Amino acid sequence: MTARRIGLPAAYVFDAYGTLFNVHAAVARHAGEIGEAGQQLSDIWRRKQLEYSWVRGLMGDSSRDFWDLTEDALDYAFRKVPSADPKLRDALLESYRDLDTFPEVPATLRTLKEKGARLAILSNGSRDMLHRAARSAGIETFFDGIFSAEECGTYKTAPAVYDMVTTAFRIYPDAVSFQSSNRWDIAGARKFGFRTVWINRSGEPDEYKDLAPDAILPDLAGLTKTI
Repeated sequence: MTARRIGLPAAYVFDAYGTLFNVHAAVARHAGEIGEAGQQLSDIWRRKQLEYSWVRGLMGDSSRDFWDLTEDALDYAFRKVPSADPKLRDALLESYRDLDTFPEVPATLRTLKEKGARLAILSNGSRDMLHRAARSAGIETFFDGIFSAEECGTYKTAPAVYDMVTTAFRIYPDAVSFQSSNRWDIAGARKFGFRTVWINRSGEPDEYKDLAPDAILPDLAGLTKTI
């Protein structure tokens, strides 16, 4: 792990889903009702949610926000996994609105904030999704800004999404430390000019070698050791 830039970041910016919030928590809450197909359902739901955002972004179509895509992806997952009862649809969607954070998240955010760091969320999630999730998890007050791709009518990895942070905080890209569990998101942020920290929770092999992260961590707790 090598840093490209010297000095502390002016802001620590976090992707939301998969980075702060456990996207598989919704299905986990209903594991007993879903049965053995639960993990498969959850994996497909997440994969299609992301795929739909990439396709819409490439088409320049902002007619469906990230919550719409989340619903569409779940509907597809139910069709793909017929053993899962579609009657659980509403319950799963409600659980997705109030996802659990990963265990280290509250303490990490608190420590960064106590050290004077400026914090923000930058996500494809819609405004309503992000504010509800942060409020439900009890972490909303840590953030100086919650930025939704909905504001620019496209999705990551469009540069306009990352630019929301620099414009709002009036800082240069290389003053931002951007944390995401999504390697493609890290590539997009690095291309934009952010310092990047890939939160590689599941030990995935690296890719996008020409857009390497500045650091790779297994979770967010390691951030507090850098300041």
